[in-house]
Amino acid sequence: MTGAKGCAICKIVGVLVGVGALNWGLVALFHLDLVARVFGSMPMVAKAIYVLIGLAGLLKLISLVKSCPCCTSGGSCSSK
Repeated sequence: MTGAKGCAICKIVGVLVGVGALNWGLVALFHLDLVARVFGSMPMVAKAIYVLIGLAGLLKLISLVKSCPCCTSGGSCSSK
């Protein structure tokens, strides 16, 4: 799940992990929860985004010990 040549799923995971990291940085520095601010009027949507970010973080941690099958085979997750 690394590199610019990653599959679509790996790229989405990377974006979600980045959004989560930026959000936590804003919470720590400015007490600003950007996800809650943007989707505050839709708590179920905000909760779903938090769950997706959490799952993306888990996948990113797993990728430290195990490579994405799509990326290692040279294929693309979206083409299967």
